[in-house]
Amino acid sequence: MPTISPILPPATLGLLGGGQLGRFFVAAAHELGYTVWVLDPDPHSPAGKIADRHLQAPYEDSDALKTLAEHCAAVTTEFENVPANTLETLAKSTVVHPSAQAVSICQNRIDEKNFLRAHGLPCGEFAAILSAADLDAAAETLFPGILKAARFGYDGKGQAFVANRAEARAAWAAMNAPAVLEKRLKLDYEISVVLARMANGEVCAFPASENTHRNGILDVSLSPPRRRAGKHDAICREAAALAEKIAVALSCVGTMAVEFFVSEGRLLVNEIAPRPHNSGHFTLDACVTNQFEQQVRALCGLPPGSPRAHTPSAMVNLLGDLWYDGGNTREPDWSKLLQVPNLALHLYGKHQARPGRKMGHFTVLDADPQRACDKAMAARAAIGIED
Repeated sequence: MPTISPILPPATLGLLGGGQLGRFFVAAAHELGYTVWVLDPDPHSPAGKIADRHLQAPYEDSDALKTLAEHCAAVTTEFENVPANTLETLAKSTVVHPSAQAVSICQNRIDEKNFLRAHGLPCGEFAAILSAADLDAAAETLFPGILKAARFGYDGKGQAFVANRAEARAAWAAMNAPAVLEKRLKLDYEISVVLARMANGEVCAFPASENTHRNGILDVSLSPPRRRAGKHDAICREAAALAEKIAVALSCVGTMAVEFFVSEGRLLVNEIAPRPHNSGHFTLDACVTNQFEQQVRALCGLPPGSPRAHTPSAMVNLLGDLWYDGGNTREPDWSKLLQVPNLALHLYGKHQARPGRKMGHFTVLDADPQRACDKAMAARAAIGIED
């Protein structure tokens, strides 16, 4: 492996995006002794609140990008929808990971699906929809299906379940944008693998997590996944191997997540995120090194920390719905969580709660994975999250 000259503390690092993933990145970088500047147009950016400097400007603002390039030894991103040309501009003057090419593939579902197909990676049946003619020509086997906007769809946004071609035509007309039509699969369960690919090519994967969603938003992550008869262990190993293959094919440096469907015993790639991921939040409390420190290490050309999980865990998302009571907003009663042994509460410091908005999460640790799950689900009910 090539030798990379490391970027050492107290160097200044740049971060594009100031949400909760960025906030955790800033905290991890600070722990290692780095200075962090955040570029985010939101004046209430959670990451900007704790950064050494918050550049409040659009992601394509030339003055802001010049400032980052002049003062930051390296720049990364906390989300994949940052304009690729912003990464290209910064890469002319400073170290940038992940690359514009890797990000551009992952920010467009059509490009992402074609990438998977070109590299022989397993994924569900799909068709790119750029026009009404594409929809008319789509195979009948794609129905019932899910129509997903090619850009800017996440947490269930920009998606429509379509039972037949007529419903697909109506949904596509409403989107009025390029989309992907995916065959609706019979799901056994969903898992994800978060890994870090270092600047020298070394790859370190965290243990897989099993994920359940509500309304298209991650609800609960269990690591390790629940034990199942049959090929369960082999599927987890295969997922880690496929995630590594994807990271290498993308030449992606940094923390990356791959979401998988397990459908009728077969592992299929769902989506790729070239950044830390909600399903990897368990690493903050359950692993020797968390996903955000690995992102810092990869960006700076440092060796990876250990991804080993020291304790099984169950992570539960806290959405803005918890703050609403009969149309009024109020702070949830955190004592119901803070009194639970081995429960770690993480709140993101967001300015305003909104239904469906990720406001925080908690993780329960226990030597027995089933007990961790049971305690987390009891705490989830106690705080007011309804099934």
